Amino acid sequence: MDHQNQLKAARTFASSFAGSLAETLTQRLGSPWLLVITDDPHNVNLPEPVVHFRLSASGGLQGDCFVTLEQEDVCALGSKLLERPIAEFNEELGEEVAEVIASAMEGLSSSLTTQFGMVAFRVDRVEDAHLKEMLVVAMSASGVEGVEAPVLLYVSEQFLGSLSSPGGGKTSTKAKKSAIDPANLQLVMDVELNVSLRFGQCQLPLRDVLDLASGSVIELDRDVDDPVELLLDGKVIARGEAVIVDGNYGLRITEIPEPLSSHFIS
Repeated sequence: MDHQNQLKAARTFASSFAGSLAETLTQRLGSPWLLVITDDPHNVNLPEPVVHFRLSASGGLQGDCFVTLEQEDVCALGSKLLERPIAEFNEELGEEVAEVIASAMEGLSSSLTTQFGMVAFRVDRVEDAHLKEMLVVAMSASGVEGVEAPVLLYVSEQFLGSLSSPGGGKTSTKAKKSAIDPANLQLVMDVELNVSLRFGQCQLPLRDVLDLASGSVIELDRDVDDPVELLLDGKVIARGEAVIVDGNYGLRITEIPEPLSSHFIS
């Protein structure tokens, strides 16, 4: 797996992680949070002191990831979670933030099941993490106050290998029996499927939804230059650029994450 494909796999996983953690923070804090991958992946140096959280994967994915935040940002987040001022980092704070990340990983595990099978993550805070040889994805977290906090996700070589080989190359007998025979697939080639475009999404508390009216503006979690996603039954099958075709919206495909036939033939 070359570096570009590794980076692509890591960023895809990071995007899913970011969405799950932002959703968890929104639920826990009662206000919208966003966590997005930054445009500059080389800006990956955080000032000391920092706090590391290890995500140990088992099941369909194997290996470790590390989430790294500035200690000052962890204290600020902890103050919101515990609803009291916290001036210095302590064990209670570390456990509270680790619990939030663990909750986010539970939601993420569910979304990974289709592609990788059952996946479980154990989250714990570690003092020392050897991260120099790991691929890193830089992200930025922001809440309603507008303050942005950098977040780094380090991905081990073992975990990258799991991402590139869904299920670790193991297919159960039951799954093999349920696979669609390529010859039989020809029988349903004329069946029409509903596909949709996703320009972005966001999390809104119920009060904001009820306040929506004509002229309201909703900010999505996607930059204007980010690719549009083409979904089939809720799963991304392609990405591309929005275009106009005879007065209607269209999509010029620029990326297909995996062969389209793999969505029908295992």
